[in-house]
Formats: sequence, structure tokens, C-alpha cells
Amino acid sequence: MTATEPAASGAIAADTAPQPAPGATPPRTPLIARAAAELVGSAALVAIVVGSGIQATELTDDVALQLLANSTATVFGLGVLIALLGPVSGAHFNPAVTLAEWWTARRGGAGVTARELAVYVPSQIAGAIAGAILADAMFGEPLVKWSTHDRSAGNLLLGEVVATTGLILLIFGLARTDRLRFAPVAVASYIGAAYWFTSSTSFANPAVTIGRAFTDTFAGIAPGSVAGFVGMQLVGVIVGLALVAVIFMRGKNATDQPAA
Repeated sequence: MTATEPAASGAIAADTAPQPAPGATPPRTPLIARAAAELVGSAALVAIVVGSGIQATELTDDVALQLLANSTATVFGLGVLIALLGPVSGAHFNPAVTLAEWWTARRGGAGVTARELAVYVPSQIAGAIAGAILADAMFGEPLVKWSTHDRSAGNLLLGEVVATTGLILLIFGLARTDRLRFAPVAVASYIGAAYWFTSSTSFANPAVTIGRAFTDTFAGIAPGSVAGFVGMQLVGVIVGLALVAVIFMRGKNATDQPAA
């Protein structure tokens, strides 16, 4: 097909028009589709975390090998989910990320609206719970059995602040530097590393934390520990956004400088 001049002009205009910031919710995608992507993605993520934990404990009694198997499955699974569902919903699967994006939108950046926040977060939580139940069903465990794995120690709570801070810094740092195309690899790699360098094994996700309370298996967390973890994750969001603002501070244009 031969391009006409108006078509060429339109293409140029499209190239020069302001584009949505990386990580912003894709435009013109129906909200119901985005909610479905967040629900399915969160369910799949928790099914991967819980299911691989159950599988690992059935294959070996070595706790180090169990954690290695659990973290490896999570890295590959999370990377695939981000690559698949990122173009639809942004692949948050995490109320902490959604909340941070909503806050940046309020401050003039790109991100989800309050209405989208109100849809995303329940979808993520419902998906996480469903994922835990699905994993238990696949391995013949009780569908819902509250975890007895207490994680209330102060050092574990500190680990959650560190894990969530790093995650927010990574995601929004990539967005600020126009490199969010690396998110599937970068985010999955970070979570895999944080399994090992944080004392809490890096939940870094309120929805996943709630979902994992529904399974009394390797990846579970006692319901009494959930509030503390979620609270520290929200602290991590605040610290992470503060670090993004400082480290990736936008410079002034030469025209903004005062005349000598």
C-alpha cells in the first residue's frame, strides 16, 4: 500500500505525541480486562509460590533445597506472568505497586486512578486467595487451612521493609529511566535474590501475604502475622518512593537556569 501524505503526517504526529509513561496502565484496555488480568496473574503467582513449596517439601527434607526450589520456580513463573499480562494491566499483581502508582498519578505522574485502584486491589487479593486454594487442591492438601507458620519477629518485619523498598525502587526506577521493557527479567530476578538476602524471604506483596495465610504449607504465614507484614510493606512503599524521588530526581533544562 502506498502511504499518502496525510497518513505520513499522521504517523509523524503519532511519533511525536506524548506517550504514556512506562508502567502506566495501557490506554483503551477495558477495566474489566485489566481486573481479570490482575486476578488471574495474582492467582497464578500464589499458586506457583505455594505449589512449588509443597512440591519441594515432598521431594526433600533439606530446607535449603526447599527454598532453592521455591525461589527458582517463583523467578521463572513471575517473569512469564509479567511478560504475558504486562501489556494488559501493567502486571502489578501487588497492591503495594498499585498504591505506589496511584500516588505517583496524584502527584502528576502516570498511573492508575482511584477508581482503578479500587478495582485492582480487590482483584489481586481475591486472586491470591484463589491461587493458594488451587495449589492446595492440586497437591491434595486441605483447601483452606490457616497457616501456623508464625512470622512476627522484628527481624522478619525489617526484612519486609527492605524487600518492598527494593521492589518499588526497581520498578519505578526502571519507569523513570524508560527501561521498563526489562521488567520481566529485572523484577523476577530481584524477587529471586530477595528470597535469599532478606530474613522474611521477601513477600513484598500484601495480596500474596493474605493469600499465603490460607495454606498451612511451606510458604504459609500465620494469620496473626499478616497485619505486621502488610504494615511493613506499606512502610517499604513510602521509603521506596522517597528513594526514587531522590535518586531519579529530574534535572532542570538549560532554559530553566537563571541567566548569568
